Amino acid sequence: MTTAHSSTIPTGLPVCDTTVDLLVVGTGTGMAAALAARERGMSVLIVEKSSVVGGSTARSGGALWLPASPVLAEAGAGDDTSRAQTYLESVVAGTTSAARATAFLENVAPTVQMLRRMTPMRLFWAKDYSDYHSEEPGGSAAGRTCECRPLDTSILGEYRSRLRPGVMKVSVPMPTTGADYRWLNLMARVPRKGLPLIAKRLAQGVGGLLLGRRYVAGGQALAAALFSGMLKAGIPIWTDTTLTRLIVEDGRVVGAVVEQGGQDYTITASRGVVLAAGGFDHSMEMRWKFQSEALESHASLGADTNTGDAIRLGQDVGAAIDLMEQSWWFPAVAPLPGGAPAVMLAERSLPGSFIVDQCGDRFTNESADYMSFGQRVLDREHGGNPVETMWIVFDQQYRNSYVFAAELFPRMPIPQSWYDAGIAHRSDDLGDLAEAIGVPRDRFLHNVSRFNGGASVGDDPDFHRGRSAYDRYYGDPTITPNPNLRPLIKGPFYAVKMILSDLGTCGGLRVDDRARVLREDGGVIDGLYALGNTAANAFGASYPGAGATIAQGLVYGYIVAETAAHS
Repeated sequence: MTTAHSSTIPTGLPVCDTTVDLLVVGTGTGMAAALAARERGMSVLIVEKSSVVGGSTARSGGALWLPASPVLAEAGAGDDTSRAQTYLESVVAGTTSAARATAFLENVAPTVQMLRRMTPMRLFWAKDYSDYHSEEPGGSAAGRTCECRPLDTSILGEYRSRLRPGVMKVSVPMPTTGADYRWLNLMARVPRKGLPLIAKRLAQGVGGLLLGRRYVAGGQALAAALFSGMLKAGIPIWTDTTLTRLIVEDGRVVGAVVEQGGQDYTITASRGVVLAAGGFDHSMEMRWKFQSEALESHASLGADTNTGDAIRLGQDVGAAIDLMEQSWWFPAVAPLPGGAPAVMLAERSLPGSFIVDQCGDRFTNESADYMSFGQRVLDREHGGNPVETMWIVFDQQYRNSYVFAAELFPRMPIPQSWYDAGIAHRSDDLGDLAEAIGVPRDRFLHNVSRFNGGASVGDDPDFHRGRSAYDRYYGDPTITPNPNLRPLIKGPFYAVKMILSDLGTCGGLRVDDRARVLREDGGVIDGLYALGNTAANAFGASYPGAGATIAQGLVYGYIVAETAAHS
């Protein structure tokens, strides 16, 4: 029996009981495993729980952390594997097997070359996008992050509508890369950089439409490039298809049962099954169990179909789990009722702002990378002094100068709906603002005075904001001596409520340096692989640099294909 024609992309393999060399579950970075396997001559099927392709990859910023890669070499970055190895040893610090990071580094270059052969992806080095911990041995202030150039999704043909939408919706087509974002955010402060970029991307977006082209950037471009490669290679994708059981014979995973349209189908996979179905972003039962009962329901920015199914099914066949307390944490503007959180990236780094808790106290370096920020919040909880509420406080000069929450351009007023919902407050007096957000007035004013005193001379004695290259990357270069610090002197003043969101969980099935799923005793479960957020983070409890999440998924997809080819 076959199901609706629209659930197969392309239609080369009808939905039925079937046999393939490799079954891949999930169309995020799992597509890299499928492409690498096809290039090696294997027959591949990929199944996807949702009706669209791309997973959380399509919702991401699309950055790729690719140390010592051909992309960096061609751009003259001067990076090398030895230096990157030193850096990873420092930041991973024993929180996972060192062999996993080593295998990642050894396979970055061949992964990039495979993607160049199998997809229309064109990568560039996002120079100066610093490693997140560049001050550590082997770190790079120039950065190792790469991005995909804007891509015309018309190459997907009739399947263009099947690409998962991004997080941010825009009314005017303007394919903006992460490298662009830095300067677009500063368009009011550094117009010589921001305004030409706006003109360039508008011309590309609007002009492209006139030519029948639909350009996208970031995660949309990355996922579209992978999707295009899948179509060109003729790799079938079954959408609206849920993994329900792994089939084990004589201790080896030999296939899986999937469900589509109320019907079960058995897929025999002679080379193995690859679990690349994302993490447990939207399984609140798992999140409250392994992470924190204080997390808000479904505040994750990960794909809504990421509910931990593959992790649980892996456990059912004896797999171990690891790092379940970890996520790619990401602070965000609190959602309006019924809405979604709004991403915050540069906002925390820009001068004329700081963040306080329910006591009116600063509690961390606001400009730190987003995973470290989230870890600090949870450390407070585990230490018995939880951050119950968070507010970013800023002045009118800040509001006049920078983009906020990706939707409020400089000088745009904060929407009345934010005030009505209690997630924004405004006052000409800082003491009155403290009372509006429910923090102790005197304590708040004391902390403002301390912050202003340091900011006026470019110093943050409490949390060292602005001392790292990553802090400064998203700062305002027109503010000296510290691009991240400026005192708040003149009102009106604002406070906007924040929550702890994330880009997805990064704890999952324990795997080895060949992406083979491991049992509790360290033994390998033959025929079962995991990558991306279904697997525990290859970098342990750390986030080395922008794009380390997607890059490890792509690289381990290549490793899976290489391993399965010799199985």
